[in-house]
Formats: sequence, C-alpha cells, structure tokens
Amino acid sequence: MKKNLLQYLSAVLVVLLAVKAEAQNPIIRNQFTADPSARVFGDRVYVYPSHDILATEGKGRVGWFCMEDYHVFSSSNLSDWTDHGMIVTQNKVQWVRPDSYSMWAPDCIERNGKYYFYFPTAAKDTVAHGRGFTIGVAVADKPEGPFIPEATPIKGIRGIDPNVFIDKDGQAYIYWSAGNIYGAKLKANMLELDSKIDTLGELPTKGLKEGPYMFERKGIYYLTYPHVENKIERLEYAIGDNPLGPFKFTGVIMDESASGCWTNHQSIMQFKKQWYLFYHDRDYSPRFDKARSIRIDSLFFNDDGTIKKVTPTLRGVGLTNANQKIQIDRYTQLSGSGVAIDFLDTLDRFKGWKTTFTSSGAWAQYNSVDFGKKSAKAVTINAQSEKGGIIQLRVNSVNGPLLAEVKIAGGNNWITTKKTISKSQNGVQHLFVVSKTDSPVAIDWVSFE
Repeated sequence: MKKNLLQYLSAVLVVLLAVKAEAQNPIIRNQFTADPSARVFGDRVYVYPSHDILATEGKGRVGWFCMEDYHVFSSSNLSDWTDHGMIVTQNKVQWVRPDSYSMWAPDCIERNGKYYFYFPTAAKDTVAHGRGFTIGVAVADKPEGPFIPEATPIKGIRGIDPNVFIDKDGQAYIYWSAGNIYGAKLKANMLELDSKIDTLGELPTKGLKEGPYMFERKGIYYLTYPHVENKIERLEYAIGDNPLGPFKFTGVIMDESASGCWTNHQSIMQFKKQWYLFYHDRDYSPRFDKARSIRIDSLFFNDDGTIKKVTPTLRGVGLTNANQKIQIDRYTQLSGSGVAIDFLDTLDRFKGWKTTFTSSGAWAQYNSVDFGKKSAKAVTINAQSEKGGIIQLRVNSVNGPLLAEVKIAGGNNWITTKKTISKSQNGVQHLFVVSKTDSPVAIDWVSFE
C-alpha cells in the first residue's frame, strides 16, 4: 500500500492546483470530456467523466477512442467548475495493460465515508475490446481523491460502463454493459459481487445498448441507457419496481444528437430540488466524434413519473455572474437571421466561439445573468468589426430597457470597448445583445462591472 501511495503522490499533487472552468455548455472548456457520472456529495456536485485525447502513431489507435486517465470536477452552483486534477491513470494501475488507452466511462459512489471509483479498461490478460474489458475500483477518503486502485479488478465482470446504485435498504448494486446490460448485487465492501449476474431484459432487442445508469424516484427505479435505434445513440429509459427489474421500456430521454455525434452517455441526479441530465456531444470537435465534451440540462417529470424529453441547449443551467466574461455564443435563443456562431480559432477550438451579427436588428438572447444586489455601472465588450458597428445591451426583451449602446470601432483587430450604463440593473435578468448596423460585428464576450 505504501508503495502504491508513493507512486501516486506525483499524480495527485495536481489536485492542489485546481483550475476553474466557466459556465454554459459544454461545462468543461479546456479539455475533452465524455461519459459524465454526476454525484452530489455534501453541498457540491462532483462529475467523474472519461477524458478523451487525440490518438497519434504509437499512442492509442488513430481514429478511435483514446483515453489514458481520469479527472474529477466539482461545483457548488453548476456554473463554476473546479478541475481537481488527474485521479487515476492507466500505467499506475498494476493490473491494467500498459499503454492500452482504454480508460472508458467510469462512476463513483460514497459509502461509510469512503469514495469508490469504478472504471472499465483492458487488463493485462485480455484483449482491448468488447468483453475483454473488466472493471476496477479505486478508493479514497475524499471525493476528489487521492484514489488508490485496488490490486485486482472485480472478479466475475467482463464489460464496460460501470454504474453503482445503493438502494434505500442499503443494498448496493452494480450495472455494466457488454452487448446486453447486466446487473448484480455488491457486497458491503463494494469490491465483490454478492449475487448471480442478471441480464436486464425487456429492453429493445435491436441495436447497441450500453452505458446503464440507475436512479430511484418516488419508488420507481429508472434504468437509463444509450441505444442505437438507427445510426447513432439516443438516450432511453425503462422503469421497474426493483433495482434488478423486470423493467419495461418507457421512452426516450434525449433524441439523437443534431451534430451526428455517434455516442451519448448520461447520468441523472437531483441537486437543490431540481433534476439534471448530464450527457455529452462533440462541441469542440465537430468533425471527429471521438473527442467529446460534457453538458448539463434540466430534466423534468410528468405527474405519472415518466420523464419529459430533454432538448439539448448551449446555454445549459445555472446563473452567470454579470461580472464574468459572458459568452453569448452559448445563447438561449437567436434571431431568425443575421447572426451566426463560429470558432474564434479553428486551430485551437478550446479558445471558444464568437457571435457574428450581420444585419441591423439581429439579436442573441442569453438568460439568467446575475447582476447581484449592487447595480452595474459599466459594460465592456470584446469585439471585432472591419467597418465598425453599434451594439445595444438590453434586458428582458429585444425592446426591453436599454442598458447601453456601444460603438465598436472599425478595424481588423479584436478590441475591448467600455461604456457607462445608462440604466442600472440588479438581480437576475435575461440579457439581449442587439446589432443596430448592417456591417458585420463579431463579439467574443460581454462583461459588466
């Protein structure tokens, strides 16, 4: 144990160098992330995603999924996310096949003050695909680690996408996929199976099913999973009155991605009386869907317990502080014409996006901006316009109260322009950014002070 701990210290020191990420979708904006498992521990939400990287010759399989480690992220408000750093990496787990780059979708759960992190990957004695995967566990005293991997994977499991659920009576269950979706009881030590393995039936028989995620609400057990009904995955669910079923297919949580991202992967949790769906798309990699990014949107139930279908958004959830750099490209709504979104730099997409207005009257709406108790005094816009332009900042509607009218100087460079606010605002408002000229104006961000 001491040897493993010393081996891990250099990796987990990055936990002390936590990095902040801004709100909106995708929620992590400096690296690729996928397969988010979201958990509420104390007064914070922790997300344990897989970590996509781009394969190169000699490092993974070019053109395929490539994952060598895991990070954990947390937030107290679903807007400001802290990266606690790397928690598990492939070549620091003694049973993992070295340089297999197959650290796929994980999960984490708390029991009796310990945090159990479950991850699927290729073991030294298996091939790196399909049922050749097995599932390991790393244990920590805190949700952000440091995590110490167990010496061996869970005996009896071959598959991917582990999910662990603890029922109200204290019984723990583990779910995974390998062609079908499987489930079994776990012993109290959270490291061993404690029952026979059940194949969870009553699900659609056509097409790939994977990524199980179980939760319970008002006595209903929801088995959620991605399913390829046609060419790419959509999120579906089945319900039952027992954690191991039988289950009845009930409906679709989210349709196939409009971007064409072949995979999706979900978790669902309640935080401060609101339910949320965590999932992924390919925001930073529109031409390669093996480099993905995680998102959040609100989720709601019908009176009979069925799930209302979730429409993915760019705005996401949570409040955005007015004094932050508000990325209006993560809009709530756009005018019907005269406005478009594109990358700031196609060679470094993590720099984000810009919003380009090309006609007078075009607008972008960005909801839930928190101006706080003190009234904002000025606004700054980072923009670029070859011929110059005029931008109005309004609240509540396109024709709502005018905060400021900002003249953008002409030129080829990005410049920041500051303007005093003519009508002060406080509290939570919906922001409207409106162009008043036909000459193109590109905006990176807006911020108030």
